[in-house]
Amino acid sequence: MSMVEIAKNDLQLNPFTKLDKQWFLLTAGDISSYNTMTASWGALGTIWNKSAVTAYVRHSRKTFEFMETCDYFTVSFFGEEYRSALSFCGKYSGRDYDKAKETGLTPIEMDGSVSFEQAELVIVCRKLYSQDFDLANMDKNCAGTFYAGDSIHRAYIGEVVKIYKKV
Repeated sequence: MSMVEIAKNDLQLNPFTKLDKQWFLLTAGDISSYNTMTASWGALGTIWNKSAVTAYVRHSRKTFEFMETCDYFTVSFFGEEYRSALSFCGKYSGRDYDKAKETGLTPIEMDGSVSFEQAELVIVCRKLYSQDFDLANMDKNCAGTFYAGDSIHRAYIGEVVKIYKKV
């Protein structure tokens, strides 16, 4: 199977199901040096008259280093048969494991970033903005639930530059 580029207006998905229930791999870097992590927090929409993806990464994650230094990142979605691979990529750090080797995923270069041959849908994004969450401005229940003793997230907004779908 191969990937074909599709127009942004042809993308059809339920973001609540796709992000929260099916998860995705957030990847930054180039084919020679990258990291990926499983995520389920994100947003798809429009900002500054651009189609955009917002992804959230804790400072403690290895992917954070790549998100900080790279201009592009990918958001890759997989079929249910890759659930265990995504689970591994969310549970274990790229500092300790070669996630592609451990999961059998095959990294591929995509428009200046990295995705995986097994992905069903890939959104390539150019980073436009990043900002740390400010706990002083956050609902106290959310702050207490998600940040008690753990590092905060940085939000990354990326302009959607290309979308690929497996055929």
